[in-house]
Amino acid sequence: QVQLVQSGGGLVQSGESLTLSCETSEDHVSNYHVGWFRQFPGTVRLFLGTISWNDDSTSYADAVKGRFTISRVNDKNTVYLRMNNLTPEDTAIYYCAAAKASARYTLLSSAYDYWGQGTQVTVSS
Repeated sequence: QVQLVQSGGGLVQSGESLTLSCETSEDHVSNYHVGWFRQFPGTVRLFLGTISWNDDSTSYADAVKGRFTISRVNDKNTVYLRMNNLTPEDTAIYYCAAAKASARYTLLSSAYDYWGQGTQVTVSS
């Protein structure tokens, strides 16, 4: 069982940056794709981006491409989501998730087996 523990959410002002962390309980992060999603009230979780388990290649949703960056530090079992130039429209609950190396269609939430607890990001205008 892989456990994902998130940290780094909070309240920021429009235009500021924020980095979210997703730490695994054991040395698993290098064996999984790790994705980030966000959820607005009353909606499903939306894909933001993912980092591949084997070559650290990344892909992003068009809505955040160029503003959000995912990185991985394997020896710290941690994946980061760096968010720049935040706006009030980025206010949501953010989740990290892990999918097995064999997973396909990692843009879909259904590809992920394990989820972090979620962290609130609020951007004030």
